[in-house]
Amino acid sequence: MVTFDESNQQKRLASLRKEEEEELVEMLATSRYGIPYTNLSSQPIDNDALRLLEEKEARTYDVGAYKLVGRKVSLAVRSPVADGAVAAKAFLEKKGYEVTMVMASETSIQKIWGRYADLSYATQSRAGSLNVSASILEELSKTVRSIDDAVKKISESMQEDTIGTGQRVSRILEIILGTGIGLGASDIHVEPMEDHAELRFRLDGVLHLITTFDHETYHKINTRIKLLSGLKLTISSNPQDGRFSAFLGRDEDGVEINFRTSLIPGAYGESIVLRILNPKSIRVTLDKLGISAPMYEIFMREIQKPHGMVLLTGPTGSGKTTTLYSFLQKIFTPEIKIITIEDPVEYHLAGITQTQVDHKKGYTFLEGLRSALRQDPDVIMVGEIRDSETAKIGVESALTGHLVFSTLHTNNASGVIPRLIDLEVNPKILVSALSLSIAQRLCRTLCPDCKYERDITDEERHHVEHIWDTAVAHGKNVEQFGVKRDVTKLWSGKGCPTCNNTGYKGRIGIFECIQMDANIEKIIMQEPTERDIKALADKQGTLDMREDGMVKVLQGLTDFAEVASVVDLEDEK
Repeated sequence: MVTFDESNQQKRLASLRKEEEEELVEMLATSRYGIPYTNLSSQPIDNDALRLLEEKEARTYDVGAYKLVGRKVSLAVRSPVADGAVAAKAFLEKKGYEVTMVMASETSIQKIWGRYADLSYATQSRAGSLNVSASILEELSKTVRSIDDAVKKISESMQEDTIGTGQRVSRILEIILGTGIGLGASDIHVEPMEDHAELRFRLDGVLHLITTFDHETYHKINTRIKLLSGLKLTISSNPQDGRFSAFLGRDEDGVEINFRTSLIPGAYGESIVLRILNPKSIRVTLDKLGISAPMYEIFMREIQKPHGMVLLTGPTGSGKTTTLYSFLQKIFTPEIKIITIEDPVEYHLAGITQTQVDHKKGYTFLEGLRSALRQDPDVIMVGEIRDSETAKIGVESALTGHLVFSTLHTNNASGVIPRLIDLEVNPKILVSALSLSIAQRLCRTLCPDCKYERDITDEERHHVEHIWDTAVAHGKNVEQFGVKRDVTKLWSGKGCPTCNNTGYKGRIGIFECIQMDANIEKIIMQEPTERDIKALADKQGTLDMREDGMVKVLQGLTDFAEVASVVDLEDEK
């Protein structure tokens, strides 16, 4: 006997109707009206955009303002030729705004209207997201310069009790975000413990405890972050990812800071991590990444070729994205088409087509790469090669007139070729496709305000002599970098207010690279090991990561403790 669940059937029908509604609106937007389409079901609504129209006006015009960046406003409409939409556009333009009409479904516009109820809890902001004051973020980003400043500001906000609960939580979150931006943090961690919650900032790759607070405040911050990021408030047992943004500065001079949100369930609540995506952090030019002059020449030669494959390796947080973006910005001209497939798109690059994978819809790196090849690109960047098919198509693309950049999971540059062979790439075509393998790490640089010279230790002398002698034995000219083997002094950092008493300020890259040459070509068909590749790569004369790290230590840029934290100093492969 077959039974039907009427409730479930109704839910399925409603879901199908919504999908059909979105498909119809998207078709009308592109084919009839030629304007953009948006689905706001998973997007945050900008607080400032809501304020441009009163709720009564928005409902009367049958529109909704949902995004504001500078003086540019995105206006969701059901039809761009409807009287209400035309009147709303004219009204906003009269107030000095540049209006872009975007077609949206009734569901999306209803979502905008529903957010008016939240305005009573919001403080005024310039742009970005619900309940975040960009003016406060901007002020804090300019005035907070030390962990002590951050601790003081956040502690003061925790103690405020003169305003309403909703506003108090918004104020706390604004100060957390603003101080994070001011300190140059890459990530903000909010982690519930058994009897309290901890707030930590990642500065120069290292986490620092900023403050602790009670569970009640944690839960309110959690809710506010979910609202900002367009996440579901009722879900706490499954991971969720989202993002929101804030526009700091005025109009064209401003910068849009993006916050990528990740929540995962834990024993005492959801662990929250906010990745701060500041466009200023990728404006580092290629020659400022810490690449030695000989290696820089190799990089420049290979990335300016019309075809070939350049692969970067390194763990999470080793700076691969910054290096790849530096490559793209270095070679970009209006005469070439560059397409990226990323997971997710972290920074937006002018003039470059960037797409984001969506595993739920089946848009993977593989599908993205296949689609990108139909767009007649000159350069393709694939965020990561994870499987055999992506590796094969990437290699084939490098053989058919495309320059391909990507990343791969190996410990060093010599592991790239064995890894690609493991992914079933034909060694015969790999010889012609792969141009350059690069491995990189990031280590902290000594603070220029408090670093001092001191006597070298016996352990450090051992490292210098061991690494130097190994490099020279392989025919490498270490002295060309202005350093000497027999040193009696090295540099350390004392710690001062400039570096938050850590002795370090900023980070620099440690690199190694392997070029495809005749010697490596000969052994590829024999399925070489990492050791085999390394032995041949040493003959190319470029430094490996141990040697590059040693040079930077001798130059006074960092110390052996930092280099040892990212590179095995005793490794002789």
